Amino acid sequence: MELRLLRYFVAVAEAGNFNRAAERLHIAQPPLSRAIQHLEAHVGAPLLDRASRPLKLTPPGQLLYAQALQLLARVEDVETMVKAAATSQRRRFVIGFVASTIYARLPELIREFRKEAPDVELSLVESPTLDQLAALKEGRIDVGFGRIRFDDPAVRRIILRREKLIAAFPADHPLAQLDGPVSLHDMAEEPQIVYPRTPRPSYADQVISLFRDHAIEPRIVHEARELQIAIGLVAAQEGIAIVPESVRRARSHDVAFRELVEAASSPIIMSHRPGDTSPELALMARIIARKYADWNYTVPAALLEEQ
Repeated sequence: MELRLLRYFVAVAEAGNFNRAAERLHIAQPPLSRAIQHLEAHVGAPLLDRASRPLKLTPPGQLLYAQALQLLARVEDVETMVKAAATSQRRRFVIGFVASTIYARLPELIREFRKEAPDVELSLVESPTLDQLAALKEGRIDVGFGRIRFDDPAVRRIILRREKLIAAFPADHPLAQLDGPVSLHDMAEEPQIVYPRTPRPSYADQVISLFRDHAIEPRIVHEARELQIAIGLVAAQEGIAIVPESVRRARSHDVAFRELVEAASSPIIMSHRPGDTSPELALMARIIARKYADWNYTVPAALLEEQ
């Protein structure tokens, strides 16, 4: 499947019209139509409902559109990194991270790394844990920080710590006004907001499993794309959310946070390629161990082996 055809298809899907898509691509409309027909013949299914105005995607088209966006984004990332590597004489270290780790003191670790390695070109890439696995194996990132457990012999993982989970409510929610921890059973009938929507499995599945482990089927009303949107929906009184404890630092004026009665946590996991002996990875391990000791966190024994 040619990348050119995928780019054409994405342009048509987003424009909802062949003429506008052709203008955006700076090509004539007839060859664009032929290219989409060629793509449909290749996949063996119609991708567009041509009877609708604007054009709508068929179910196979919706699937291809979602996958094409991810593939084209990865290609763009690779091109950017290769161009940067070709023009830079400095060593490069790329960190992948899930959004919630930004609240879990990752910025402090990054600042320390920059201070101790000023000659290293440090790049940050926000991506879900499962995307980080592919990026590690393909060499697009050097280390990842995520929350999802996985089994893959091509990737080494270290659980740095387990972060307590708490409940986030709209500020004026009745359960937010009570004293003391709140139980999952108290929230059984409350509308739940989970994140991320894709890819799965994800942190959303951890939260769903937490409820089901206590014989509760959560009433999910929103699957948000990312943490910030989920918290915004909570503030908008669309529902409640189970979030890592560190998120309470991010927003407090219109969201109330409560401890949970039940013991619940989400791991913060560092992942890298087995056998990676780069000085940058060793430095990151030393910084995490030192800062964790400063913060009175338990330093994982496996982390000391990386130094």
